[in-house]
Amino acid sequence: MAIPKKGSPLITVDGTVFRWRVRHKTAEYADGCVVTTPTRAFEFGYPPGTRSVGVHFKPWGLAPFLPMPAAELCDRPVTVEQIWGRPAIAELRDRLATAAGPHEMLTLLEDELMRRLCETAGLRLVRHTSSVIAAATGAVAIGDLSVAAGVSSTHLAQRFKELIGVTPKRLARTYRFAATLLAIDPAGPVNWVDLAGRAGYFDQAHFGHEFRAFTGLTPTRYVEVRRRFLREHPGHALDVGPLPAV
Repeated sequence: MAIPKKGSPLITVDGTVFRWRVRHKTAEYADGCVVTTPTRAFEFGYPPGTRSVGVHFKPWGLAPFLPMPAAELCDRPVTVEQIWGRPAIAELRDRLATAAGPHEMLTLLEDELMRRLCETAGLRLVRHTSSVIAAATGAVAIGDLSVAAGVSSTHLAQRFKELIGVTPKRLARTYRFAATLLAIDPAGPVNWVDLAGRAGYFDQAHFGHEFRAFTGLTPTRYVEVRRRFLREHPGHALDVGPLPAV
């Protein structure tokens, strides 16, 4: 399950196969993959002990490195090779394979990204508007965003789809749900009615629909999975903890 709000290229160094599953469809990526902001729940996995390196971007951050509109990759991951070409990825993988450790691997990937960084039309508009959405954790009036930016709602939506892959409305939904999820403390009882109300959902039905759309699970099932993960992996870095009180 996932609630990603960031694009991310992930490169495997040791030939590990990454597995991506959406509903009943499964795809495998042997040389890494590129993921943009999705619109549905997915599963992503790889064997333990994998040696790989990757980077998570802000929603708009992947755009300067893509040769196509981000919307073309929405809910359809592709290999890094399809984005940058086989020779470039083969050379990069060879350098990563001989790296002394994680820090050097990250430095090599950063150098490659800086070399490929290019100007992207509309990036300033999308970056600023995305930042407003993020700061409000999705609780914004989409119409007000275009007015504040001095562009039409159609133009803003088009730029978002080109650079992020989704519309401003969809991105706002993602941020709102992510904030809601981070507010859950699986170690204690969860008041779903209060949680949904504070997040601004119309009712429990609306909240439940969003939960299943983003995670593929019901709220109660999600908490069961989180609790089991905490029991089996106490203190694991991948656990999503609750947000601190403000």
